Amino acid sequence: MGYLLSLDSVHFGWLVAFHLAGLTALTLGGALLCRGAVGLALGMNLRPVVVGLTVVSLATSSPELFTSLIAGAEGSPGLVLGNIVGSNIANLGLILGVSALICPLVIRLPLIRRDVPILAGVTVLFCLLAWNKLGRWEGGVLLGLGVAYLWLILRKAPPAADAMDREVAEEVEQGARLSLGQSVGRILAGTALLAFGAELLVASSVESAVRLGVSDVLVGITIVAIGTSLPELSTSISAAVMRQADLCAGNLVGSNLFNLVLIGGGVALFFPIPVEPRFFAVEIPALLVFTALLWPFFLSGRVVSRGEGLTLLVLYGVFLVLTYLSQTGVLW
Repeated sequence: MGYLLSLDSVHFGWLVAFHLAGLTALTLGGALLCRGAVGLALGMNLRPVVVGLTVVSLATSSPELFTSLIAGAEGSPGLVLGNIVGSNIANLGLILGVSALICPLVIRLPLIRRDVPILAGVTVLFCLLAWNKLGRWEGGVLLGLGVAYLWLILRKAPPAADAMDREVAEEVEQGARLSLGQSVGRILAGTALLAFGAELLVASSVESAVRLGVSDVLVGITIVAIGTSLPELSTSISAAVMRQADLCAGNLVGSNLFNLVLIGGGVALFFPIPVEPRFFAVEIPALLVFTALLWPFFLSGRVVSRGEGLTLLVLYGVFLVLTYLSQTGVLW
């Protein structure tokens, strides 16, 4: 595999610094791209609520998308799969768990009736499609489901902007102040930062895996997945502290759906992803278990309690231990 950045001769401490720099560039690039895309969409006279429910949601997933695309292009399919599955599990185990510990999460009824069943179905389908590999056909199916989900969101969107949470509404409001030139400038700058950050993150992650003697799947599930989930963790903690915890669950469910259908489908369409049988020993079952836990936790009084949040955190810790033992060959 040929990287634009060769890190095979740098000190391990610099690898850590490059990893952090890549995450920082991804975060800043994603924010710039999101702001510019919102400004451009509003300049095209799209309704603010449509922009909030689609453009913002897609743009905030750009760090994971760019990282997965770069990893796929440079021959690290394990990093791609580890990032997608690891991010989804981190969203449900780490972020949802921490948020519920800070403030019990009130679950909106539409989330239980529509989005959670869709997420459960898509997760099962993703796991079935990944049985041997995620090829172009499988990627096309997932992308088609992503388009259908976006159409469903738009079809159910009310005419007013009150469907947006406060964070999304702020993005729309700030984007409305940008001129066409400012919007395009932010899109270009954000894209450049995303590409550079993704290249730096992938190169440093793969080199770290080689030096530590572990698989790129393990690095993707742990370091990369948790790193690219830090913005969501920060946002969810802020929402919980400000007693707006009802927004956390919906955002995390939506993020998991986009990870599977848009990022997984998009990358597989261009760069087929082979799936090792070992991945079905811990990682795939864990993804199914965490997703299935949404049903009893969300339906128990329509509140995710602190006790349930602690349970999720403990299970996430158990998952990290098991995936390390599995990927290093200790278990099998």
